[in-house]
Amino acid sequence: MDLEPGKTVPAVPVPLDAELQVAYDAYLAEEPDLAPMSLEKLSVIRAEADAAVAVLEDLSHGGRFTVFQPSVPGLDGAPEIPLLVCTPSGAPASRPALYFIHGGGFYGSDHRTGLDQILETAERFGATLISVGYRLAPEHPYPAQINDAYAGLLWVADHADELGIDSERIVVTGFSAGGTLSAALALTVRDKGGPRLLGQLLIAPLLDDRNDSASALQMDDVELFDRSRNGFAWSSLLGDVQGGADVPQYAAPARATDLAGLPPTFLDVGSAECLRDEILAYADRIWQAGGEAELHVWPGGIHGFDRKAPEARISKAAVAARRNWLEHLLATN
Repeated sequence: MDLEPGKTVPAVPVPLDAELQVAYDAYLAEEPDLAPMSLEKLSVIRAEADAAVAVLEDLSHGGRFTVFQPSVPGLDGAPEIPLLVCTPSGAPASRPALYFIHGGGFYGSDHRTGLDQILETAERFGATLISVGYRLAPEHPYPAQINDAYAGLLWVADHADELGIDSERIVVTGFSAGGTLSAALALTVRDKGGPRLLGQLLIAPLLDDRNDSASALQMDDVELFDRSRNGFAWSSLLGDVQGGADVPQYAAPARATDLAGLPPTFLDVGSAECLRDEILAYADRIWQAGGEAELHVWPGGIHGFDRKAPEARISKAAVAARRNWLEHLLATN
């Protein structure tokens, strides 16, 4: 994408947190494939995701969770949508639910993998975790992903009694592209109807397909998920309309002209990632619209730092902040 006239690349990138730098250097020492994302690489990424699913021997995590895997109707005759429903053993009746949308750049990953952190959170709060699968780009461009997430949520609300959850206490959450779809889902429910969401917990979400903020330029080629890979994710979802005038808000939430009426929102991002400024701007616009948002910018954090280096001080602080926000939300609603 060409830069707007007058935009320049900031001269100096933000330094990484010291512990994260060590972890990132160790990762680079393994000589990973750092070539730009391409359609040709998708098959490799998806094969790795399939391999991760294949070795999932116990989705109950040793009996800690009761597991239910329904396939539910898609929106307007679309294919069925897979859900993974995990309820902590001994959880109370009419409990809260975490509706989780997986990341993966809109084109990869799976709703059954990468759940350790969110499962631990669900267990801590006696909440049912519902992880939704969705059709992947670029074979299935927008609006397939948000339609699938929306259809899954509508089914969950309609079957709340069967699932043992309180349909008034659903929090939507996701990381990266999952955060994008979570934010888009909150806008969709506000505008098109559905269960009242108790909150949205957005972890490093991609929000703006224009990909031209100061941080996108400043942090380009500094870490693995940079401006180039962010752009590939958006082009996979939107194709040739990416960056144009007609991108809908349900694809790129930063395109929304009105952010009033959204549920309480948690956003976080690292100061050293390309998404920083669009996330700051989104929080600011929620406040300007009279909404409630809690924003954390983690010094020296890169995209997904808590997954790359879970034992780092900054990672533990980020996970604790998310859980503190959720604890307060559930305690006061």
